[in-house]
Amino acid sequence: MNTMNPKVNFFFDKAKQWQEEYEKLRTIALNCGLTEELKWGCPCYSLNKQNIVLIHGFKEYCAFLFFKGALLNDAHGILIQQTENVQSARQVRFINLQEIFELETALKEYIYEAIEVEKAGLKVELKKTEDFKVAEEFQYKLDHIPALKTAFEALTPGRQKGYLLYFSQAKQAKTRQDRVEKYIPQILSGKGLDD
Repeated sequence: MNTMNPKVNFFFDKAKQWQEEYEKLRTIALNCGLTEELKWGCPCYSLNKQNIVLIHGFKEYCAFLFFKGALLNDAHGILIQQTENVQSARQVRFINLQEIFELETALKEYIYEAIEVEKAGLKVELKKTEDFKVAEEFQYKLDHIPALKTAFEALTPGRQKGYLLYFSQAKQAKTRQDRVEKYIPQILSGKGLDD
């Protein structure tokens, strides 16, 4: 078993919910020979500095998140894609400690498979920016404001995708229009949605 990283202890100590579940997931990950680090405020388990699995929690469940879960076999049918826009990561969710005990062997199988995926250098083929839907309200602005088109194309692919998803997720044309109008200045200044 690899050793617990004292820097990560605060995550477990401050947990008001899922404390026993987190501890069990921690033990499973460490028993698989992974290195424990704190990333994004969560316990993250890696091999040779490559992220394998992360522990995180929500109101309704806690979870193991496999960074390249889309490449795993999912022999037990337990991997969940958080949203349709998540391309690589997959979760295994738990609502109580008993579920973790019941799935412990399967979880270890998944971790070892994820380690092999990493060792083999496999990559998830991510959608390209041009594969994302462009809301017609945004396309109209791009077609009619050359500076906006230039600024948008100068953004990183991640920032471009963020805007495209945010604009196209609105169901009503008025909401899409309002979102586009609100973020034009931000795009023109070279900033992403959350900058």
